[in-house]
Amino acid sequence: MIGGAFSIHSKITQPPLSFTEKPTRLTCSSVNLREFRFAQTMIFAIEEINKSEFLLPNVSIGYRIYDNCGSTLSSMRAVMALMNSDEWTEGKSCSGQSAVHAIIGESESSSTIVLSRTTGPFKIPVISHSATCECLSSRKEYPSFFRTIASDLYQSRALAQLVKHFGWTWVGTVNSDSDYGNNGMAIFLAAAQEEGVCVEYTEKFHRAEPEKIMKVVEVIRKSTARVIVGFLAHVEMNNLLQQLSLHNITGRQFIGVEAWITADSLVTPTSFSVLGGSLGFAVQKANISGLADFLIKDFWETEFRCKETNRYSTTETSNCKENQDLIELKDYNDDVEELRYTSNIYKAIYAVAHSLHSILKCSKSQGCDKTVNITHWQVLESLKQVNFTIKNGDQVWFDSTGAAVARYEVVNWQHGSDGSVQFKPVGYYDASLPTGQKFVLKTEAIMWPNGQTELPVSVCSESCRPGTYKVLQKGKPVCCYDCTPCAEGEISNRTDSNDCKKCPDEYWSNQNRDACVLKNVEFLYFTEAMGIIFVFFTLFGVLLTLIVATIFFINKDTPLVKANNSELSFLLLFSLTLCFLCSLTFIGQPSEWSCMLRHTAFGITFVLCISCVLGKTIVVLMAFNATLPDSNVMKWLGPTQQRLSVVAFTLVQVLICILWLRISPPYPFKNMKHYKEKIILECNVGSDVGFWAVLGYIGLLAVLCFVLAFLARKLPDNFNEAKFITFSMLMFCAVWITFIPAYFSSPGKFTVAVEIFAMLASSYGLLICIFAPKCFIIVHKPELNTKKYLMGKTQSD
Repeated sequence: MIGGAFSIHSKITQPPLSFTEKPTRLTCSSVNLREFRFAQTMIFAIEEINKSEFLLPNVSIGYRIYDNCGSTLSSMRAVMALMNSDEWTEGKSCSGQSAVHAIIGESESSSTIVLSRTTGPFKIPVISHSATCECLSSRKEYPSFFRTIASDLYQSRALAQLVKHFGWTWVGTVNSDSDYGNNGMAIFLAAAQEEGVCVEYTEKFHRAEPEKIMKVVEVIRKSTARVIVGFLAHVEMNNLLQQLSLHNITGRQFIGVEAWITADSLVTPTSFSVLGGSLGFAVQKANISGLADFLIKDFWETEFRCKETNRYSTTETSNCKENQDLIELKDYNDDVEELRYTSNIYKAIYAVAHSLHSILKCSKSQGCDKTVNITHWQVLESLKQVNFTIKNGDQVWFDSTGAAVARYEVVNWQHGSDGSVQFKPVGYYDASLPTGQKFVLKTEAIMWPNGQTELPVSVCSESCRPGTYKVLQKGKPVCCYDCTPCAEGEISNRTDSNDCKKCPDEYWSNQNRDACVLKNVEFLYFTEAMGIIFVFFTLFGVLLTLIVATIFFINKDTPLVKANNSELSFLLLFSLTLCFLCSLTFIGQPSEWSCMLRHTAFGITFVLCISCVLGKTIVVLMAFNATLPDSNVMKWLGPTQQRLSVVAFTLVQVLICILWLRISPPYPFKNMKHYKEKIILECNVGSDVGFWAVLGYIGLLAVLCFVLAFLARKLPDNFNEAKFITFSMLMFCAVWITFIPAYFSSPGKFTVAVEIFAMLASSYGLLICIFAPKCFIIVHKPELNTKKYLMGKTQSD
């Protein structure tokens, strides 16, 4: 014997309890066509098994089916009746073994919990076809519970994955205020948080609370979330749908659960405007051969005495008119070829039959051992071991929690070609498959709300593009944020970055801050404007020096050239040429050899130049002292001594440079501290002591030369060269004194530019101040280029 408990009626009227008279019977109303079909399917399966020669041969299964009218109170009444062998009569107590070996039911989780808690202590198996609450997975609390449907643990997690798959990070949730809705929603919320999905609101209501339904409708109307996850039982979803249609709240993307996503009763002329485009998980379709004929013909004619001539026309008898509310059942089985929960009833009956078959040790040849006294606990233990395949190919077995494997179809509410509402499969979820293959969606086959073909957007904040990162808005969920651009030198190369990454040392962020690019390497190029200008003035300085040298060479025998120490003059012009050319070594990309050459060449050539000027100054000073009586100073300062003095002064600088190069020579250096966005390729001086020793020595000679020239500036002569040397050295010292602060304050290639400018300015200063007056006399005033004029004697003398 197998028991059944179904909500064949969905409403119950409870009379008032006055406690002064015997209560009247409960009244049930509103036929639930779906549950009515469940009961018929149970009868069909039992009759099919009774006719089978392979399963329980020569053994018949009986059934007792109770209507609980959608009430937990009636569920308790039904289970108490099923657990007792005889009908309860006045004066007798409930006693004896249960009349059923297993119970099929119920549809809703709350009623199933009542059923399972009551039968559990007696080890009476309960097999539900649609109670999906994860709370029923506890074998400790529900040791005798089984189900031919998966737990909501899988569906709730799959819902979170579905929402995340489409990039919806801002959703609203509504659930039934029941064990089914509360447990399922709790799992979804936890999974959604792991997936990074935020919930704008979480509302729940019970079917008997119309004021709460109105509150939910108002929350939905005011919300910004365009996606609503409805973890609702069929009745609650129907109540909510009516109110949403009444208030014309459309354009929301509903995500549904198996309880309502394929419910035909929700399809009304106005419901598609609200639920059109809905997505959700549905129990897999199944086809049970022979069930259609049983539902349409045999059951109708046997139970209601109505002759069904064909599927769409009926010849009614008086008995049919007496059952007017059942006439509506004629076409309720139109979708019998796409049965979902009905097939779970079928599997549950066969699971009990297979367990009985195993207990009775049945065989086709010998039949079943009818002497075995079957107990509830035997059926319970045998159910844990069943593993069989029904005739449509579906395999039936129960996991450690008593549930079936989680397999769902993803369905989409669409309009068919004939204008009817269809639940079109657009994917599947199978928990038994390997990771990465469990969840498959055909996005191109989905129709979205209001007939849109583009994916709806439901986010609290728009995605942050690459180059920005998310900054959470104070007091709001993590999905609500502002997009802030990355700082210089940092990037984010993906959408919705939580932070920015710093670029490596030699890289810098591009303008969009979404990629690191090599920093620009900066040095003074020959081809850039500043480099060209410096090259021009360098070559022009060399040209002027060569012109002066040519003029002096042509006029080397004139008094003016002879009087100004022609040998030192030519050596000075040669050194000035080197000074001009030395500036070229500072232009271009620094390398090891150019760094060593530029600093040593600069130090040596300028010392050579100053040594020549110093030599000329000493010669001028000594020349006037030689005119004094008994002075023989000029014999100690002849041409040889002059050459040696220049060599000696220059040799000191050469030794300083050699020591500098040996100890810590200059080297090319990538300066990444001064500018963050570019690399300054420059020459590091290596040893600071060596660098300043070279400059210091040049400065020492320049100061010495200036002092001596200053002392000799007023010596009697019409063309006293000391005056020009004084002015030239004053200019030279001024340039290099201003060079020091400019050198330290100039960034990047401008440091090199300051050095070149100082070299060119001091070179031009020496060339012009010393040689320009002489060239002017030689070229334009040759009449003054006489010994008398130089001696300061006039014509009158």
